[in-house]
Amino acid sequence: MSPDVNKLTVKDYKTDLKPVWCPGCGDYGVLNALYRAMAELQLEPWNTVVLSGIGCSSRLPGYVATYGFNSIHGRALALATGVKTARPELHVIAVGGDGDGMAIGGNHFMHSCRRNLDVTYILMDNEIYGLTKGQTAPTTPTGDKTKSSYYGNPEPAVDPVELAISVGATWVARGYSGDMKTLTKLITQAIEHKGFAFLNVISPCVTFRGDHQFKEIKEKLRYLPEDHDATDRTAALRYVREKDVVTTGVLYRVEEPTLGDRLEHIRMVAQGDGEPPTTQEIINHFMPLS
Repeated sequence: MSPDVNKLTVKDYKTDLKPVWCPGCGDYGVLNALYRAMAELQLEPWNTVVLSGIGCSSRLPGYVATYGFNSIHGRALALATGVKTARPELHVIAVGGDGDGMAIGGNHFMHSCRRNLDVTYILMDNEIYGLTKGQTAPTTPTGDKTKSSYYGNPEPAVDPVELAISVGATWVARGYSGDMKTLTKLITQAIEHKGFAFLNVISPCVTFRGDHQFKEIKEKLRYLPEDHDATDRTAALRYVREKDVVTTGVLYRVEEPTLGDRLEHIRMVAQGDGEPPTTQEIINHFMPLS
């Protein structure tokens, strides 16, 4: 059988721009897993958009041969909301780091989850601000010494997975940039999910967190047990804030109407079969006479 000459391959998703991450950065693993997942799904580059905010990992849209936009700090999901609402037929993928997504972008993250926005959000979690040279981030473990916490981080860390499950994301998983096979599967499933798919990828920063992290994480790595009920929110939350192990896999998955579904329903009801409401009827609805 002759090969399908029209089939997209990994190289079809690569641009001529070369990544400028530090040698050994976990984000290389995420980028390559994304290439593989897109090829697996045969995503049409001309019908795909990759969006980001600011940070080391937020450079990623420039390395993917799709439509893309590298926005300002924390605004990847705000852009994703606009793109998906205006062009619901597009595949929308938002990417970024834990500082970008959990700090200034935390509000957008929370509301994207609860609205069940139909996008994929890949968070590269390195527990530090890498681009701005090693300051404490929302996910930095308590007590860790950084460039901005000489005596140790005094604040409790945010667990992005716990937050996503708690505020309404309908697909939540944890991956590891050093496990290419599993990460590719998780990104593939995230893109296939109809609803807000959040993938928190542990992506070590070798420059400001140390290259020893890869070895430590590999030793702690565990896979979800086969009998895990991903539809059970309580069961999913048992795997958050882990310390001695790092469990990867799809922790939570349910099917719910998306923001787009609900907006379409409103549009259909508003148009209806009868006469549209008059201006006075609309005013009376919002300002009823006593």
